[in-house]
Amino acid sequence: MTFSEKLRAARKEAGLSQSALAEAAGISLRTLQNYELGKRYPASLEITLRLATALNTTAERLLSAGEESIVTAPSPSAKAQLEDLVRAVSGLFSGGQIGEEDRDAAMEAIIAAYWAAKKENRKTGAKNSGEEA
Repeated sequence: MTFSEKLRAARKEAGLSQSALAEAAGISLRTLQNYELGKRYPASLEITLRLATALNTTAERLLSAGEESIVTAPSPSAKAQLEDLVRAVSGLFSGGQIGEEDRDAAMEAIIAAYWAAKKENRKTGAKNSGEEA
């Protein structure tokens, strides 16, 4: 599921209208509509956290790559996707376009997602796609 699909599903699950969620998260209705249409993404982790709080969920749930960890996903392009993510994050962090607090929050979310996936993989016995059976 994409971010836009997860956001829309979480909003409906919470029984909120688009305007109610936009107001609760402190964003404009048009911005929320663009998020749900997949035309835009939150400009900062703070906005994602406000959306998650208003939806009584976590930012990790809204931002996750799906049911599986991106590292263990069977897709042959998982490694390329991970490399793209690292490049994008590196560029964003070095570009000075986000504040230190948002950079720290983003790193905390990435680290939390990594450890959550690792914990889940231990429970299910899933192996890293680079390991031999």
